[in-house]
Amino acid sequence: MIAFLAKIFIRNHHNYTDPTVRQKYGILCSLAGIGLNLLLFGGKCFIGLLTGSIAVTADAFNNLSDAGSAVITLAGFRLSGQKPDPQHPFGHGRFEYIAGLFVSFLILLMGFELASTSLDKILNPQTVEFRWITVIILSASVLVKLYMGLYNRSVGKKIKSAAMMATMTDSLSDAAATTVILICTILSNFTTLNLDGYCGMAVALMIFVAGIRSAKETVSPLLGQPPEKEFVEQVEKTVLSYEGIVGIHDLIVHDYGPGRKIISLHAEVPGDANLWETHDLIDNVEQELANELNSIVVIHMDPIAVSDVATLQLRNAIAEELKEIHPKITLHDFRAVPGPTHTNVIFDAVLPFDSKLSEEEAQEKIVTLIAERHENTNAVIQIDRSFT
Repeated sequence: MIAFLAKIFIRNHHNYTDPTVRQKYGILCSLAGIGLNLLLFGGKCFIGLLTGSIAVTADAFNNLSDAGSAVITLAGFRLSGQKPDPQHPFGHGRFEYIAGLFVSFLILLMGFELASTSLDKILNPQTVEFRWITVIILSASVLVKLYMGLYNRSVGKKIKSAAMMATMTDSLSDAAATTVILICTILSNFTTLNLDGYCGMAVALMIFVAGIRSAKETVSPLLGQPPEKEFVEQVEKTVLSYEGIVGIHDLIVHDYGPGRKIISLHAEVPGDANLWETHDLIDNVEQELANELNSIVVIHMDPIAVSDVATLQLRNAIAEELKEIHPKITLHDFRAVPGPTHTNVIFDAVLPFDSKLSEEEAQEKIVTLIAERHENTNAVIQIDRSFT
């Protein structure tokens, strides 16, 4: 259904990186979610009142909260599409992440309310009337929720939307929760055990887990997470495809919302190359990356000595020796400054976050290592961290 509607209402619907297309997909899926959840709320609320089942009634109001969540997601997509202004020069793209976070809070709130009601039902059990219409409506609800989870997952991956992935998680957890209610409803027809309250508590726990998982997924981009591996590889592939660029480092990606990224990196270029030609080369790389990734790109040129054999040999030797401190440690901006009594080697060492060493300890170990392995050589280093 979503694919069919997208073909009708979304122009260039295959261009998933286009901000306008992303926004329209988000609005379309949100409207579909509002409609389907309201239908489920009406059906389950009727059955819950008819049979006296707290689990079914609670599940109905869970669907009502899902409709409210879809409204928040819809508002998030609309607000995120606003143009930059003097107060928000990088745009409003993070509204989409905030919307996803609100959805997570609503999921957790609903889980708390359901747990409280279910506990009361366990302590004060009441008879639940079994009707086959309940089984039919709950079965239909599971299928609808699975469908909603699948289309939110599909579209969310295509447009890389944290809010839609949060909605997908909510839909699949709802399907699992309704399945539990369905099983308990059928079992109640064949046993004298009153499972309604326990069933509601199980559903509440599922909702809690889904809410916590969803919150983690939406908080991470707000706090600042590393770019995806595929994104980094694409940047490296594009930059290094240009003759005259021999390496890159210090790649940083600032995420101001989907389709609103700022990329900065250092490109290593031959130190003896023509400055004007190299500057023109960097401009071309920046432009291609900007067009390819729909991002703002800033590249700093780092000249390196590519024709000084002695410096290259010393750099490669030290790079290998540093792996004794940590197998993933790297270096860049390497220079060797010889003098009458000693040589200074100056470089930045990138220490991985999984290293147990502090920056001060790592620096001390590197200085000591180089002094031991290379006679009359002093290390002047700066410890960096990787942002990818």
